[in-house]
Amino acid sequence: MGFSQVLFCLFAVPRLTGATPFNTGNVKRQASELLDSYDFIIAGGGTSGLTVADRLTEAFPDRNVLVIEYGEVEYAPGVFDPPVISWGTAGGLASGWLLNSTPSPELNNNTALVMAGQVVGGSSAINGMFFDRGSRFDYDSWDRLQGDRTGSREKDTDWSWDGVYPFFKKSVTFTPPPKAVAKKYNYTWDTSTFGNTTPIYASLPPFLWGDHYVSRQSWQEMGIRVARECANGDKEGLCWIPISEHPVTASRSYAGIGHYSEVVGKRPNYHLFVKHQVARVVYPKGNAKEGQPVVEVRPVAGGPSFTISAKKEVVLSAGVFGTPAILQRSGIGPPAFLQSANIPLVLDLPGVGSNLQDHSGPRVQWNCKSLPFYPLPSEMLNETFAAEAAVAFNQTPAQGPYTLAMSNSAIWVPLPNITATYSTIIDSIRRLANATHPASLHLPPSYNSEPTLIAGYRAQLLALADLLANPRSPSLESTFATGTSAGAVLLHPLSRGTVRLNLTSPFDPPVLDYRSASNPIDLSLHLAHTRYLRRMMHTDTFKALGAVEVQPGETVQTDEELEAFVRRSTVQSYMHPCCTAAMMPREKGGVVGPDLRVHGAGRLRVVDMSVLPVLPGAHLSATAYAVGEKAADIIINQWSKRKDG
Repeated sequence: MGFSQVLFCLFAVPRLTGATPFNTGNVKRQASELLDSYDFIIAGGGTSGLTVADRLTEAFPDRNVLVIEYGEVEYAPGVFDPPVISWGTAGGLASGWLLNSTPSPELNNNTALVMAGQVVGGSSAINGMFFDRGSRFDYDSWDRLQGDRTGSREKDTDWSWDGVYPFFKKSVTFTPPPKAVAKKYNYTWDTSTFGNTTPIYASLPPFLWGDHYVSRQSWQEMGIRVARECANGDKEGLCWIPISEHPVTASRSYAGIGHYSEVVGKRPNYHLFVKHQVARVVYPKGNAKEGQPVVEVRPVAGGPSFTISAKKEVVLSAGVFGTPAILQRSGIGPPAFLQSANIPLVLDLPGVGSNLQDHSGPRVQWNCKSLPFYPLPSEMLNETFAAEAAVAFNQTPAQGPYTLAMSNSAIWVPLPNITATYSTIIDSIRRLANATHPASLHLPPSYNSEPTLIAGYRAQLLALADLLANPRSPSLESTFATGTSAGAVLLHPLSRGTVRLNLTSPFDPPVLDYRSASNPIDLSLHLAHTRYLRRMMHTDTFKALGAVEVQPGETVQTDEELEAFVRRSTVQSYMHPCCTAAMMPREKGGVVGPDLRVHGAGRLRVVDMSVLPVLPGAHLSATAYAVGEKAADIIINQWSKRKDG
């Protein structure tokens, strides 16, 4: 029985005892507890924001850092922790926003459902704990999209793989599994790809469900190569992926613990202000380029707003949805939209809230005549088995089913390996990049009056065409841990959406218009990916199990039938939104430069997943830590050199 078939129910066992005690030192809840001003103010205590705060307070012990966080200090349980027994559900997660987009006409007016962390630690406290990195070619494309920087590139603003890889290594401590576990599951890894100096942990679990090898075996029969390690930039093939959990307790490892609780006791200069929201950034002298920023703050529970000044700079780390909302409330963004919202224009940056991207795709599903495996998730419905699983989890080190999150195995397959007609798709992308009429680009209407956004999107199309043509750069991802389905995930979408301030309630989450599959080439990619994944049914492994395809279904064969399936079945968000304050030149619709400073604004930076120019072929947690580490390095280097620093 797959996880989608397991009943959603709870078993009454004691709450996990492996929870890490949360150090709440220096947590502030009232304005009266704050200093009059801070050297650095960070808006958002999420994955990247807390990484920056940790590094700044360490590097500058005589400078004060304030993190302003909408949520509260909470312990964040893992995706699958006691007492939850329905594996694959979002059991007792920490607080988060559950957001719906506007309907997507090209996908039968279905909406995207996406979660964002509303807690100290941000989305690292609620994600699926899948801790992978993208391909080297993903990050090389980021650097390419910064434009020609011949003679001006500095090492710390190099966003190619070579420029980012050291920060991936720095950002996590990986612990290899015991030899017996490695031998049992044929785990492979390369410890040289990790730095092992940071209390953000990742490890390979000591437990897998009994049918875990079904997909791995069938994928190998399809000719997919087995990779020894996929964290070194060469991410193509069948990979083992670490889980972001502590190697002993198997508790979730996230930014709220590793970059706050475990370090704040030594840092009197590290202040965390919870249950408050950054309303906007204000330049009192009216000059955003030269002025000193002031942060306007409001209590989440209501009450009067107040301001805090930043002596050095303000860092926006409120996330893909929160950061553009802050900028728009500050009068920084698309002029036409700000005018419609009656917000005075401070800085004309049409890229703010544009360029929204996320991973999407349908799922291929099957039924099997027999599943001769043990254990399967259905065993958790047995009270004795579930109780034993809870006991095993509380051992030292933790053991059993509760040590496995959602998955730790997946394939990443390049488009040339997926379809023989890949060159037709690549050619169509390149023709689109050179199209003379902006309307043919299938972009949001707000792009039509903004030539810089059009120019930036054309540059993205050319970069994406090169990515998809590369036989070592993945186009498709599919994960598996157990069950009777596999997602055909599109890693590099061409469609672009928007994030706009909610005009009727501007301090609530903004309006998300995903516009999924608005670019018809995305449908072509979805169809190619789905056809490829259906080949699993024809492998010897699946035939031996008597597997029968139920979605799309064996009767679905024509292009028209398969397209109808994709339109009604596509999951529009795999919870990896990005790119709404893109790191690109201003003349190409960018919001920040390679030093992450907001174009045209003084002492204002963005550090979160909104700065990505294009979506990498990875779940975003590991990338969020690496971006935070690299940003902290840039900030520390720049302020260490300044005479007024």
